[in-house]
Order: sequence, then C-alpha cells, then structure tokens
Amino acid sequence: MFTLGLSRDMLYPLLNINTKGYVYMREYQKPQAYYRMLQNWCESKMEEWTPKTIEELFALDVHELGKLADSINRRNGNTVTFVVNRHINYTNICVSRCPLCAFYRNVGDSDAYSMSVDEVLEKVAEAVKMGATELHIVGSLNPEINLEYFERIFGRIKSKFPHVIIKALTATEIQFLSQIEGTSVEEVLSRLKDAGLQAMPGGGAEILDDGIREVICPKKVKAEEWLWIMEIAHSIGIRSNATMLFGHIEKPKHRAVHLYKLWKLQERTGGFVSFIPLLFYLENTELNALGLVEEKTDAVDVLKTIAISRIVLQNFSSIRAYWVALGEKLAQVALNYGANDLDGTLMEERVTHAAGAKTPLMLQINKILGLVKGANKIAAERDTFYNILRRYS
Repeated sequence: MFTLGLSRDMLYPLLNINTKGYVYMREYQKPQAYYRMLQNWCESKMEEWTPKTIEELFALDVHELGKLADSINRRNGNTVTFVVNRHINYTNICVSRCPLCAFYRNVGDSDAYSMSVDEVLEKVAEAVKMGATELHIVGSLNPEINLEYFERIFGRIKSKFPHVIIKALTATEIQFLSQIEGTSVEEVLSRLKDAGLQAMPGGGAEILDDGIREVICPKKVKAEEWLWIMEIAHSIGIRSNATMLFGHIEKPKHRAVHLYKLWKLQERTGGFVSFIPLLFYLENTELNALGLVEEKTDAVDVLKTIAISRIVLQNFSSIRAYWVALGEKLAQVALNYGANDLDGTLMEERVTHAAGAKTPLMLQINKILGLVKGANKIAAERDTFYNILRRYS
C-alpha cells in the first residue's frame, strides 16, 4: 500500500483503503491536508524517482493527482499550446507487422501504398498554404524506401519552404534505415540532419519493456535500442518527442518503468520536448483478434496516466492531450489533469483512425481555441520546439 511515508495514525484518518490496498480520499474529508502531503511527497521524489515510487502513484485518487498535475501547469503560466501541422504517412507497407497495429499493409494488398517524392511535396505545399509550421512525416518499415528518398524530400522541402520545421521518422524507422543501408544509426541521423531534419516524433516507444514488446511489437527495436537511438539524436542536436502506448496488455508497473526511463534519459540529455500518452485503439489489430485486448481502457485510467506523466516528467516542456485518440471532450478534460498541449491541426491523421478512432481527420484552429477556452486555459500557438508564435486572449 502507498503511504507517502506517513505514519498510520496520520494517514488512516484521511484515507479509505479498499481490499486491494488502493488508497482513496474519504468523501466527507476535506482534501487539503492530504493534497499538501501528496504535493510534498512528490516534490521530495523529483530528484530521485524510481519505478516503484512512480508505480505507487497509480494507486491514488485520480482527482487528487489531477489537482497536483494541474498546479504544475498553472505555475508555468496556465497556457495550453498547439501547432498548425500536417501528418504525412508516406507508406503503409511494413515488414514489421506489429500485432498492435492496424495501419500496416503487405505488398500486393489492394490498399497498400507508397508515395513518390512529388506526392509528398504536393501534400507539403497544401499544408503550407493552410499555414502549417510543422510537418510530421512518418510511415512504416518498407524495404523499398531508402535513405536517399528522405534526403530528396527533406532537401526539396527546405529549398522551397525553409521556414517549415521537419519533424520526421521514429527511432524504429531510423534503425531500419541503418540496416538496409548497412551503416550506423549516427550516420543515418547525420545525413538526414544535413538534408533538413530538425526533430523526431516519439513513436515506436510503445512500452519500454521487452517482455511487453515481445507480444505487441516483436520485430521492432528493443526498449534500450529505442532509448539509445534517441540519445544519439539528442547528442547531434536533433530534439525529439516521446510517446507511451497504453491501455493494452501492460500494467501500471510497466507504465512506471517507461516513465522512469524517459525521465532518466531526459535528465542526461535534455533533448526531449513533449511527452504524448497514446491511448491504444484495438479495432483491426491482431491483439484484439487474439483476444488479448477486448476493450479500450476507461476515462479515469486515461486521466490518471496523464496526471502522473505530468507529475513525473516535469523535465519535459509539455504533456500532450492527443485529441485524435482521446476525442475532443476527454482531451478538454485532460487539460485540467496535467496536459498542457493539444497537439495541433494534423490535417490528415491515418494511423489511429485505421484502428477505429472516430475523431475528425483534422481540427480547425477555432475549434482548438474553443476547447482551450472551455477548460479555462490560455491558448497559444507554438512551433515544434515550443517557441510561442501567438497568444490568444
């Protein structure tokens, strides 16, 4: 049972403890005393998080965690940011065929595709015309697509639209490119940076536990490889995001280890910008077909995970409420439970929608502003690196 290091005489009058040892506030108690203890305990652990102390947070009341997480954001200006961006998925042909994924296709499938360089540039031009400042370019592990393909794309983007930030290719894609090119990860990253790559998305992290990865993505990079690739990227000046796919076969202890590993790497490199907790969608996935995941996790679990992410990862600029997966209403609620970013306009999201998301393919700026205002937050447009471009009153 999680006790915040307090004596039984101090703790028991404040808490109600169920048969599983989980701790909840008694409804008739004023929460302020408990809240102060929780705040002080978390502050004492900020310099020494461990997987165990992070796991213990998952046993606490979601509203108390949310209150603490929101207080962190309020201390930092109570601002919720967003970016005008476009997602471009250059191919869905993938040799990895992860059981968690509904997006991939095999060569020869009727809906398999790979975009030409010109086709990618057409989408880039459309995005820039609509005001995009960021391009989020990711795809699959397609052996027919080589490093030169991306060098050509990035070079042409920077030649024609030098102000647009290129955020592209997950650690998994980087590792795959190094394999098919027969060269090092550092060489791949250096060449891409020279071509125009400025940042990397955080995909492919899933859960940073190899036992879980063996079930949900057995052919992807191992947990330590993902972290190692990110560390190399940070070391040569390519900043990145980080994600966590949750709500499938993992348990709170696995989420805790994941958060701990990210926190620890960020303490070393400072290269992460944003953390995105990604809610798992099971439709059209092998995990669902095998009966390993039969339903999405609930809103309480989502909000608790977001709140704990904010409490632990205070060395990240933002915790994102990814509206594509959460839906607009839950994403708005999450803005008072530790999230301080709504991602962006996206313009064309395919991966989560392939797994059953019913949200729009894009959100207009006025819609984003409405969500932020409804959460009693201050909206601000940002770039990829969280430089504020415009504040809205």
